[in-house]
Amino acid sequence: MPGVRRRPPANRTLTSQCTHHHVAVFLLTFFSYSLLHASRKTFSNVKVSISNQWTPFPHNNTSPSLQPNELWNNGHIFPDTRKATLFLGTLDTIFLFSYAVGLFISGIVGDRLNMRWVLSFGMCSSAVVVFVFGTVTEWLHFYNKWFYCFLWIVNGLLQSTGWPCVVAVMGNWFGKAGRGLVFGLWSACASVGNIFGAFLASSVLQYGYEYAFLVTASVQFAGGIIVFFGLVISPKEVGLPDVGEEGDGSAEEDVSEPLIGSSDDNDDNDDQNYSIQAADLSNSGSSSNARQPKAIGFFQACCLPGVILYSLAYACLKLVNYSFFFWLPLYLYDNFGWKEAEADELSIWYDVGGIIGGTIQGFISDKLQKRAPVLAVSLILAIASLLGYSRSPNDKLINAVLMAITGFFIGGPSNMISSAISADLGRQEMVKGSSEALATVTGIVDGTGSIGAAVGQSLVSLIHDKLEWMSVFYFFSLMIGLTVLFITPLIVNEIKMLRAERRLRRLAG
Repeated sequence: MPGVRRRPPANRTLTSQCTHHHVAVFLLTFFSYSLLHASRKTFSNVKVSISNQWTPFPHNNTSPSLQPNELWNNGHIFPDTRKATLFLGTLDTIFLFSYAVGLFISGIVGDRLNMRWVLSFGMCSSAVVVFVFGTVTEWLHFYNKWFYCFLWIVNGLLQSTGWPCVVAVMGNWFGKAGRGLVFGLWSACASVGNIFGAFLASSVLQYGYEYAFLVTASVQFAGGIIVFFGLVISPKEVGLPDVGEEGDGSAEEDVSEPLIGSSDDNDDNDDQNYSIQAADLSNSGSSSNARQPKAIGFFQACCLPGVILYSLAYACLKLVNYSFFFWLPLYLYDNFGWKEAEADELSIWYDVGGIIGGTIQGFISDKLQKRAPVLAVSLILAIASLLGYSRSPNDKLINAVLMAITGFFIGGPSNMISSAISADLGRQEMVKGSSEALATVTGIVDGTGSIGAAVGQSLVSLIHDKLEWMSVFYFFSLMIGLTVLFITPLIVNEIKMLRAERRLRRLAG
């Protein structure tokens, strides 16, 4: 029938388009964001050492002092470890808020400047700030909490350049065909960065926490230099067709048609849009070099279908996801009495579940050509997995299995929204042919999510202090429920579209 177009299998289209440039872009963006996350994990892993440095050491006041009193006490900016730990938590909150604000700005900047420059600058300058924060201050014996706050605000702003740029570059290179699977694998970069950062910190921590910051900052700075000289931000830079321009008409439709649609589309509109798009593509081939599309505005990006709803949903979901990242080891230590090292090792299984969940759910969404229904099913099961994990027995094997299942249903959707869905939102029908919407939309979605994560850390701390851990899990379940509520209109819309497509296929025979 005229209104029905056959879609080539996603995996076949993906493999036919893949070149060594695609592989290089995948690896460079993957490891660039992994290095940014590694520096954050390094800070988390050396908090005990920093807290000890910032508080007085117990010593016998009657014994002769081996050092001048000024030198002995110059690093003791807090009277006890409790206040030092609270300040370290404050630095986490400061970082998340500045990171969230920076995401809104970085998305706009990334769409207006060369994203390779923005990403490289963010990596290198953030490495310098981390080096000054952890290494230079210790070498110079300069300890000042206001200076630390200033550096961490700057670090949050600089690190925010990473995610919008890498998602936008990936969106430029990988079209809708197979995007869920590719982005599901690629979004493991944060978890890999956490593991890599823990390895770097633990390997040199015996020499002093300042060397952990030194090594991490050096590796990140080197990564920024490699990105500057090696990253190609779009296929057109190497003479390849842009996403949505390759292949014949049906292939182009499969690649460039967004997974975010409108339920009032009909067959006639589809045919009309398809013809117009084909004409636009044929004309743009000769004039692409002469006329570059303008970057979309911030408020225009907010008005794109699905952006606000997915941003609000991600704020609730990232709150839960990041709370597991920050609080899971402490929960295992408090609730089961396990050693801190054992709790840290066991908490890795949450990331493992998230990696597997993002990959499998992305693959399923590619097959369905719809994202929201897959998210809805996963999030409903996430509530059940949260309640099940909260009642885990004092057994490490059972706890690890339940933790991985929880990560599967929470971390998987989180990875999908922050990567594949953000790319879908930035390449919708009204911005087709303009990659300059990708970074802005990604910044809006992830920035809103980071605000939710920042607020959530304070709420979790308050609930845990006033009530108990079970109440924290009830709070997580409420946030997951709100996530489903925000995307309910999109779920209903995409289910209607699935039914309409199935009915058309039956009529077509």
